[in-house]
Amino acid sequence: MSQEIHTQVAVLGAGPGGYAAAFAASDHGLDTALIDLEPNPGGVCLYRGCIPSKALLHIAKLIHEAGEADHWGVHFTRPDIDLDRLRKSKEDVVRKMTGGLGQICKARKLPYVQGRGSFENSTTIRVTNDDGTEHRVHTQHTILATGSRPTALPGLRIESDRILNSTSALELRDVPDSMLVIGGGYIGLELGSVYAALGSRVTVVEMTDGLLPGADRDLVRPLANRLKNTLEAIHLNTKVVDLAEESDGIRATLVAEDGAETVTTFDKVLVSIGRKPNSSGVGLSNTQVQIDERGFIRVDEQRRTNDPNIFAIGDIVGEPMLAHKATHEGRVAAEVIAGNRVAFEPNAIPAVVFTDPEIAWCGLTETQAKAQGIKVDVARFPWAASGRATTINRNEGITKLLTDPETHHVVGIGITGAGAGELIAEGVLAMEMGATAEDIGLTIHPHPTLSESIMEAADLVYGRATHIYRPKAARKKAPANS
Repeated sequence: MSQEIHTQVAVLGAGPGGYAAAFAASDHGLDTALIDLEPNPGGVCLYRGCIPSKALLHIAKLIHEAGEADHWGVHFTRPDIDLDRLRKSKEDVVRKMTGGLGQICKARKLPYVQGRGSFENSTTIRVTNDDGTEHRVHTQHTILATGSRPTALPGLRIESDRILNSTSALELRDVPDSMLVIGGGYIGLELGSVYAALGSRVTVVEMTDGLLPGADRDLVRPLANRLKNTLEAIHLNTKVVDLAEESDGIRATLVAEDGAETVTTFDKVLVSIGRKPNSSGVGLSNTQVQIDERGFIRVDEQRRTNDPNIFAIGDIVGEPMLAHKATHEGRVAAEVIAGNRVAFEPNAIPAVVFTDPEIAWCGLTETQAKAQGIKVDVARFPWAASGRATTINRNEGITKLLTDPETHHVVGIGITGAGAGELIAEGVLAMEMGATAEDIGLTIHPHPTLSESIMEAADLVYGRATHIYRPKAARKKAPANS
């Protein structure tokens, strides 16, 4: 069975970037078709990434908070976890979100073509489904949004149901007694935290000298200290050089920086060492699209590829591989196709690690500033001075502001603590609006809230924060024109 579809815009890939692009193009009055292998839009983020992982992280947080209630004299018994019910609840969340997107497609009268798409040429996409159904989509423009997939562990060739990646780990088939997490990045720490909360003894191995490589050390420190109490072990400067399946689990050989070798058997192993773009297998050789040495598609600031008919967005065009970045790129591509003069040039893209505590940052980091020789002023407000943090017994947090020494414009912000992912949006807005620390400090924040920590960090730039004293010699004046 074959069907010919003619449209102005085809979007290949229905993740947060793809469906946002398709909806935007449709809203501009362009005939648009959305193509994806899944039964409804959503992509990896909704089906096997952002949404199911956050649902499970919410459960992990509930378990931790129940245990911490002892601090207030409220005692809960050890939770009885119904894994089948938990798995179903997670799947219900996914079903609700993706089904809702399917309804939005119908409301927009936007054709959704289910199947695997591949370019026959720059203006024709062949779509094949598992049931043998085949479509050819003829289009003037394509927005390519095929996302990314987990990176396999190089050099270690072993296939086993005991070896998990970020996708299979979210299936939550069971809760192993012991788990090795290879990779101390955000995916490994988030999923490792979930399994630890559910009862696994989790060991994390990271080849660099710190968790969350690239993030500022002062932001990571509160999380690292907390994980020491919730995880079985954390091995830094350590590599996994061998994995072998045995009758009772996976035997892992770990080698530390000093050459010391440790051999331990784990029930399950989670490999979380990054992701790579899905730029292969979609027929790009039949187009003029160019790919770099890492497999990312080359695009300009309007998300145009070297092929005049094709745009690309999201994970396949490079870092940061974040759903919200893909969404905004998708909107830009749709606007460009609609004839508007726009470009993807954000002042800040927020990053959030949804561990407990959460870590979030945007703009320039202190690590980047030092590496690039950029002078910045850094103001840190410890949550030990926050009334709201004290009421919830979460004083380990920190909010810091990076500002230009001359103009005091905000160039970066970092937050560690409960709800940091919700708080970071204020920092992003400040950078997009070109705000100074004075602007933030003069903005009245509600009390008592964690958001006050941003205001107080801004006030610290001038040495006048209410709940932190800075000696007079260290104080600065606000620019005359602020």
